[in-house]
Amino acid sequence: MNSLHQNFSLKAQSWDSLGPISDQEKQVRIDLATAYQLAHLKNWDDGIYTHISAAIPAEEGAYLLNQFGLRFNEVTPQNLVKVNIEGKILSGDGPVNQSGFAIHGAVHAARSDAHCVFHLHADSVIAVSAQKQGLLPISQHALRFYQDMGYHPYQGLALSSQEQTALIANLGNKKAVLLHNHGSIVCGTSIQQAFYLMDVLDKACNIQLLAGSHGELVSPPAAICELTYEQLCSDGDQEGQLEWPAYQRVFMNH
Repeated sequence: MNSLHQNFSLKAQSWDSLGPISDQEKQVRIDLATAYQLAHLKNWDDGIYTHISAAIPAEEGAYLLNQFGLRFNEVTPQNLVKVNIEGKILSGDGPVNQSGFAIHGAVHAARSDAHCVFHLHADSVIAVSAQKQGLLPISQHALRFYQDMGYHPYQGLALSSQEQTALIANLGNKKAVLLHNHGSIVCGTSIQQAFYLMDVLDKACNIQLLAGSHGELVSPPAAICELTYEQLCSDGDQEGQLEWPAYQRVFMNH
């Protein structure tokens, strides 16, 4: 186990720098930092921008996200920053990206089920977000979002309070929203589910780009799309849990 991987353990000595914290919080930190490391391996990061946040159990309004200035591969369980719903630092070394947390804070505040929020600028997703038709039901991966995808128009870099309201309305109760010309937001009831859904979305977008606009694309009938969506959602909140150990091994064996 290399020096980085040693930090991804409940028994890591480096926990001492954080003072007394519960094993629950340690596990969330481990899983969230793993998600950051995996996102880096999948080329989902964008320099020091974009974020993944996760709620801390039993601490209402407290969330973890990356320190602003670190790349995803530099995130560890110990250097994640604890913030409240407004992005104010509760513990850890800042700074945090306030404009970035405007998105995360708005989603966490509006969606009690959104325990983990991914806001990424993945190339494939931005490309599809710029297409008028949005995500097409042309792959089994895309069908996971058949009734679970919202769309939000691009309105510039800064997220105003008015845009926060519009963004939350466009997200609704869905797991994902495509931000036109910008990227995506993916919500999960757990870090595991949110990561899995982001992985599925990335693949669905890549497939759509590979299919291109040459010739007539084949889409299943609406009734089959609806049936498949229901089948793909049959695991409920357990979605992503079975896959998570395999994702963890990708990082640990890297």
